[in-house]
Amino acid sequence: MKSDKTNNINIQKEWSTIGETYATEVNKMVAFGEEYGWENWKGKEPEDNRDHLANVVVQKLREANKSGLIEEFRKQYPPAHTPLIKFFKEKGQSIEQLCFIENEKIVFIVGSSYQKRQAYILDSKTLIKLDVAIEAIGKSHQNNIFAIKVSGILITRKEWDGDIIETFELGDLNKIGITNMTPFNDGKKVLVTTSEGIYIVSKNSINMVHPEPDLKDEEWEPFLDMENAALSNDNKYIVVGDQCFDHRVLDNEGNQIGEVGPQSSYPHFCLFSKDDEQLITNSCHFYNGITIGVDTKNLDGIEIEAYQEGENDYKIINDEMRVYVGTVIKDFYILGDAYGYIKAHDKEGKCIWRHFLGSTISGITVSDDEQTLWVGTYAGIIHKLSLGKGHRDTHTIGNGNHYEDFRLILWKEEETELCW
Repeated sequence: MKSDKTNNINIQKEWSTIGETYATEVNKMVAFGEEYGWENWKGKEPEDNRDHLANVVVQKLREANKSGLIEEFRKQYPPAHTPLIKFFKEKGQSIEQLCFIENEKIVFIVGSSYQKRQAYILDSKTLIKLDVAIEAIGKSHQNNIFAIKVSGILITRKEWDGDIIETFELGDLNKIGITNMTPFNDGKKVLVTTSEGIYIVSKNSINMVHPEPDLKDEEWEPFLDMENAALSNDNKYIVVGDQCFDHRVLDNEGNQIGEVGPQSSYPHFCLFSKDDEQLITNSCHFYNGITIGVDTKNLDGIEIEAYQEGENDYKIINDEMRVYVGTVIKDFYILGDAYGYIKAHDKEGKCIWRHFLGSTISGITVSDDEQTLWVGTYAGIIHKLSLGKGHRDTHTIGNGNHYEDFRLILWKEEETELCW
């Protein structure tokens, strides 16, 4: 009969050996596909055959968190995605609206817009539960303005805990879950995205800017799927879209000045480059998609037709990803997709790096010095990455050369958070 020590060594060895082999084979396969074309790949699909170890490894993770031996556990059991899929299906939840505050501190929301949500601050590895009345959080592109929906009102403030700039009464909008929101750089207005319309909220008005109402239908009500919106960094432009409407370009009062049609099936995401010189729009088909970039000098009056392959008015940024979230850093975008990848692309469409986390990406934010990235997923996990620091272990999938400081697991029906 094997001793517990021997059994533990065997489990650890099997976990590490299979995990390293799997990561190595996936990295080779992806590198080949990117260089020579996926149609030329004749090898087998790599398999991660560690499902039978999942229960015992997760239990060891719980024990390591209770005993404070997390670093030692991580060395012995580098984290993985595939073996834990059954846990994600049972316990996973969306982690959204990540916003950088300062130093090693971020704020985020657990739960989707149609669910009861809980807000947290993550300060280094310390998790702080916030007031249950907080339902949504957003941050401006400049000036560190935060927007917070709480107890039927929306407030903007300078810094996370600074002075209140404005208080907005939401009226009927209070009853609708907020998908995303971005305060304007002065805190006097907020762009609010919901499944029942996209709005500009100001002190004296709530103006629905998308979709355009059907004036011929007396019973018309706004209802959106895949609703998405972006505010330019200088707040000059707003872009809005959803499954049924092309991306519409608006001025900062909500008046339409242009339109960008999808090059895949359904408009799904949009974002401005950090210097506001380019707008990217993503459209999706199932789990894939196409992202294009247009010059913002041409936004006033722009008309990009849908499905116009080879069009000279835009650049292909990526032709694979269904993009869920994104942020900007230096001269490139960091985009999170349906397959659990984050990828960095420049404005010409060159892929700078890719890094696999697992599960659809649901939230992302970057530190002001652009050295640290926090990424949330629908698996109920936040990953903290030090960009360009080098891989932490041989189990990393991707070529981004990033170091995962830790991943924090926030699962349903779990006694406490788990740091891995």
